[in-house]
Amino acid sequence: MARRRTFAVISHPDAGKSTLTEALALHAKMISEAGAIHGKAGRKSTVSDWMEMEKARGISVSSTALQFNYRAAGSTVDNVINLVDTPGHSDFSEDTYRVLTAVDAAVMLIDAAKGLEPQTLKLFQVCRHRGIPVITVINKWDRPGQAPLELLDEISERIGLTPTPLFLPVGIAGDFRGLLRRGPEGAATEYIHFTRTAGGATIAPEESLTPAEAEAREGEAWTTAAEESELLSATGQDHDQELFLAGQTSPVIYASAMLNFGVRQLLETLVALAPAPGSRADVTGKDRATDDPFSAVVFKVQAGMDTAHRDRLAFMRIVSGEFERGMVVTHAQTGRPFATKYALTVFGRERTTVDTAYPGDVVGLVNATALAPGHTLFVDKKVEFPPIPSFAPEHFATLRAQSAGKYKQFRKAIDQLDSEGVVQVLRNDARGDASPVLAAVGPMQFEVVTARMQAEFNVETQLDFLGYSLARRTDAESAPELDRQRGVEVFTRTDGAILALFSDKWRLQYIEKEHPDLTLEPLVATAD
Repeated sequence: MARRRTFAVISHPDAGKSTLTEALALHAKMISEAGAIHGKAGRKSTVSDWMEMEKARGISVSSTALQFNYRAAGSTVDNVINLVDTPGHSDFSEDTYRVLTAVDAAVMLIDAAKGLEPQTLKLFQVCRHRGIPVITVINKWDRPGQAPLELLDEISERIGLTPTPLFLPVGIAGDFRGLLRRGPEGAATEYIHFTRTAGGATIAPEESLTPAEAEAREGEAWTTAAEESELLSATGQDHDQELFLAGQTSPVIYASAMLNFGVRQLLETLVALAPAPGSRADVTGKDRATDDPFSAVVFKVQAGMDTAHRDRLAFMRIVSGEFERGMVVTHAQTGRPFATKYALTVFGRERTTVDTAYPGDVVGLVNATALAPGHTLFVDKKVEFPPIPSFAPEHFATLRAQSAGKYKQFRKAIDQLDSEGVVQVLRNDARGDASPVLAAVGPMQFEVVTARMQAEFNVETQLDFLGYSLARRTDAESAPELDRQRGVEVFTRTDGAILALFSDKWRLQYIEKEHPDLTLEPLVATAD
């Protein structure tokens, strides 16, 4: 267990998450050549982006779990890296939130030119709320951008996190020559010089130089980096492991995922500094220790990864005990036994059967039709972990099959996408099941639904947007009165929650004022 590191990569869209994921896999020798999602025509799409829509648009719309081994320099053992690549687009922030319930650390990716962007700030707040330590990577240093210390000041001022660089770039943004390794009191201990490769498709060769050799080769660029390193030490910006694990500081690495510069240094940092799996509180508040009997929490359900079989894969994060393929576990939500005959580790679309796994590992269970995000599996005495809350939807639409003859496939598809958490499905007696109401955090979720309906179930659908913009949780006592109000409609969500949809915030405010006795509770939002 001590050899395991489980982390997520978080950032604003287009900061380079999937490219970094690919570069990490390349350095771990899982693949021989990297392909960038925003590369020129003819270049490969990244292995972590498997959905056709992702490849066409050059974005990630679903979280992807990758597991690989990495042996740090000077070590005699392999570390097991569980990397969860997440969607950066704000429309899919609910999927990212689920991932952050399953990791022990996060890599926050920042664009060197754009600095901290809105979605990065939201995701950082989730990390802070969950007590997840954050390693910061300032990416795209091969392109023009801000000054190194300006970016550090922005991190400190805007999110209250003290950045503590482990490496500083030699050369300004757009002229990335290598990295200065910072030692005690900011002293430069090593210069790592990188050499570009064709298109950044292979590992960039590294050359290690002494500070004296670096100064002779790089001159003023090296001197500037060394002076900045000493200045950071003077202001107390040196790494402290306790403060990092407490979420007060963040180790910083400058990199170019596209060129594979700084990627090995990130892997070495994860192995050295990121926490190993630890205990987790159950619904009663009691800690489940890693050496307790087997337990795991499902954080992601995905179907359609294998178009030939249309199977359904539930990703679980092992919390405690040893997992053995074939063991019979209990599903906490139903109390029923669940056989784990088909257990896999996943690398993009490639799958490998896993026979044993340990706390921190992410394992995919095939055809897990009863499992949904937030569910618990266990052996021995019952344990149940807190459910993963659903976000407050802001976009609503009805969906119906264009052909009445496809109704059966349509219903099956809706149930599947609902259980995966792709969208929230709302129902009431007035609308019936033929055209359910879909609720989403962002409108692109609807595009995923219609695309998957067509690709996986051969059902063409018609989407009609509704004039609602926010939802509140209510109860059975308040529902009849709310249903009588103009601009309000009441639905039941699949998990049993009763939601009232409102046309706008003014309508909500009017009803709250006129009917203060009605139950209207806010739902979870990203930064809560």
